[in-house]
Amino acid sequence: MNGDGSESGTGDAPGPWGVAPTAVTTVDDLSSDLREDLGVPEGRAATGIDVRSAPPPEPLTDTVAALTETDDTTVLFQRNDRVPVHLFDRLDERGYEHASVERDGEALTAVWRE
Repeated sequence: MNGDGSESGTGDAPGPWGVAPTAVTTVDDLSSDLREDLGVPEGRAATGIDVRSAPPPEPLTDTVAALTETDDTTVLFQRNDRVPVHLFDRLDERGYEHASVERDGEALTAVWRE
């Protein structure tokens, strides 16, 4: 999300993911191959943000902010132009699980609690 609450990038296009990560409402909206690659728990509610066009540190801060608005049973998908390695320590400190996959110059990171 941008500072005004709008989402960054063009999250409504599926890109390499088969479905736009910002359009998912459950983990099961993703292909079974993508769910398996990410190792996300099936059957959970999901939401997504697109931070591809956001300059640093906005992808990190937008993701942390989105997690504060997401309940512990919902999986958050972050669509980015790179794997958000600087985010991982913050997620670990807060007790989140996370996994990323890269396809066609994009990264999709899933964040959830067990």
